[in-house]
Amino acid sequence: MTFGAKENEARVSWMDCRLLLGSKSPRRRELLSQLGLPCRLVDIDVDETLSHAVEADRVAETLSRKKAEAYSGLLADDEVLVTADTVVVHEAEVLGKPHSREQALDMLGMLSGRVHQVYTGVTLRGSVSLRSFTEKTDVVFRPLTKAEMEYYVDVYKPYDKAGAYGIQEWIGMVGIARIEGCFYNVMGLPVARLYKELERLVHGHGALVDE
Repeated sequence: MTFGAKENEARVSWMDCRLLLGSKSPRRRELLSQLGLPCRLVDIDVDETLSHAVEADRVAETLSRKKAEAYSGLLADDEVLVTADTVVVHEAEVLGKPHSREQALDMLGMLSGRVHQVYTGVTLRGSVSLRSFTEKTDVVFRPLTKAEMEYYVDVYKPYDKAGAYGIQEWIGMVGIARIEGCFYNVMGLPVARLYKELERLVHGHGALVDE
């Protein structure tokens, strides 16, 4: 079967596809495994620099698509490459990964007591086509004390996390008042949406044809 083909083909289970994950994130790999989708990791070397003209809510999807298009390997008919990127956006400003303790504390200070958005862009690339989508989650932090922010940064060292926090860690347990949207999206992969997209893909509905 050719995943992503326009024509309607023989029905197969969504678990028949073989996933390639173009991400170094252990959290994304763990989430796919929990979904019952083991994957093979692949390295993708790509310049993630974007034009300033790209709006904040489009950055994650644009980067995920850029990664997928940069993959130079050949995909078999039953393989699907999954690439993703997650960004934290506060008042239209994209907060990347902090490079220092001071920067991490500054980011948490910006998020404290306020609402921000987490966007994860995902691209699914089959052997003949490609499709991208974005999932958004609103996250509300309660006001954080200086001691709480310093404890989290010093103990958990969130330098590999956009916005300087992981929702699944201590700061998420004590600091997040509420969210609106997918919890797992904030972790880095909107698994419910991904599951539905893969279902459409393997059932031959042309879900991976560019829109």
